[in-house]
Amino acid sequence: MAKTKKPLLQNKALGHAIAVFFYIMLGYMLFTAASNMNYIWKWTSVPKYFAYEKVTSVEAPFDGVVKVKENGKIVISNDEESRELEIPSGYKMVVGDGDEIYEYDAIASTTSWTMGPLLNGLMITLKISAFSAMLAFAIGIILAFMRLSSYQFLKDIAIVYITIIRGTPLLVQIFIFYFIVATIFDLERFLAGGLSLGIFFGAYIAEVIRGAIQSIDKGQYEAAKSLGMNYPQTMAYIIMPQALKRALPTLVGEMIALVKDSSLVSIISITDLTKVGREIVANTFSPFETWIIVAGMYFTITALLAYLGGIWEKKLEASGGM
Repeated sequence: MAKTKKPLLQNKALGHAIAVFFYIMLGYMLFTAASNMNYIWKWTSVPKYFAYEKVTSVEAPFDGVVKVKENGKIVISNDEESRELEIPSGYKMVVGDGDEIYEYDAIASTTSWTMGPLLNGLMITLKISAFSAMLAFAIGIILAFMRLSSYQFLKDIAIVYITIIRGTPLLVQIFIFYFIVATIFDLERFLAGGLSLGIFFGAYIAEVIRGAIQSIDKGQYEAAKSLGMNYPQTMAYIIMPQALKRALPTLVGEMIALVKDSSLVSIISITDLTKVGREIVANTFSPFETWIIVAGMYFTITALLAYLGGIWEKKLEASGGM
């Protein structure tokens, strides 16, 4: 039987080419629109926000005249006082013997590369995301077992928690937690933001894990019981490994959402990527370049999470674990 020829638009190579052309044209239109606004692009100013050369100086303690000694020390003196200063190794002298200097003038300096605000903001975003993720998983697992418990009071507590948390916006919860709970217990901003994210996503992860546990065939519980396993052993060695494998794609999606939603903690003055972006825009009036870079950094994190999750999922499928 002869193969049916595919329509031209279903051709894979042509489809890729059309998609690339679409995004090139979209980028060109955005660039043209910005140009029509008389917007001045300042891409050359971006690198210094990733890393820059920091100048560290030894400053003069008071006005005076410099006298350079051979042992790497200098003496600053005036009519009233005199002081000997030792220049640290690696510092370069910027004054000479007999020079007059004033208080706070640089005597010697050194330069070193240091992280700029964007990398510092990235580190804060990664730290608060990691902290929130661990808290969310812990809360999610506990709540999932409470939902499945035979004790009604545990089930009721979990249901009310999940319903309230999932029924109110994350931004509102951050405000409530920071201005009320954090004030009562004197919590710092980072901890308040991390707890807010962890508590919020813990409710979603609880439902994901609960659904995954309930999807396991009941016969496996009976098989485990016939082997003499108690409930904790059955859950630890048989049910949970399978449930977590089934829940993996959704859990990866929740982690990606957590990283993106971590940008909301900037509203309580945590200096994460988003807050750094706002500060750079306020100082440079370069919103296009700044937010494109910030979006690219968030995308890099989430794309890496999606990639690692995909690799893990394929390994489980290859081993028959999904």
